[in-house]
Amino acid sequence: MSFKELFNFLDRLQQNNHKEWMDANRKEYVAVRNYFIDWLDGMNHRLAGLDPDYFDTPGKKAINRINNNLLFHPNRPVYKDHFGAGLDQVSKQGDFYIELGLDACFFGGGYWYPDSKLLRSIREAIDYNGEEFKAILQSKNFIKRFGAMEDEGALSRPPKGFSADHPHIELLKLKSFAAGVHLPREVCFQKDFDDLVVAIYQDLLPFRRYLNQAVSV
Repeated sequence: MSFKELFNFLDRLQQNNHKEWMDANRKEYVAVRNYFIDWLDGMNHRLAGLDPDYFDTPGKKAINRINNNLLFHPNRPVYKDHFGAGLDQVSKQGDFYIELGLDACFFGGGYWYPDSKLLRSIREAIDYNGEEFKAILQSKNFIKRFGAMEDEGALSRPPKGFSADHPHIELLKLKSFAAGVHLPREVCFQKDFDDLVVAIYQDLLPFRRYLNQAVSV
């Protein structure tokens, strides 16, 4: 089994995105899924050796369902076009997210549209110590690897309780605090792929630590 076979399966799944095809090819799906889980187990072990605060996340816990949630998104296909997983996962948010997809592979983390309680905690941390967060965002490694945070859905006005002249107002307007990098699927076929994933994890770690600390106090 290999990543090429994983993407080959995803390609054919998207051409036959219905339960009947999946049922007929269930054995292959299980083999591909188990391959991804085994790879996640290896990555989990490797990352745990680099970070003393790493939260052990075995592959079976890390991997996400391949089925789309049709209850809330009835117009989506039955199955996703990617395999996704979250390592260093205390909860479903704030983890190190890995997505191996047909269009691109994504590696990132943070809080994507967190609920009001988490968002309030992050904003309070920025209000109290936004300079530290800015330093992380402006660090050489972060900019080179990720460019900047996602700014989708940012408020046009200051959030309640914060003035327009707050020194960190642009950060406080954000409704998501997430960053990552999109790469072509071919990176998965390279010999140094695992080393690349580790390097991305390390470059993102200060960003994730700041946010996870913000929501845990």
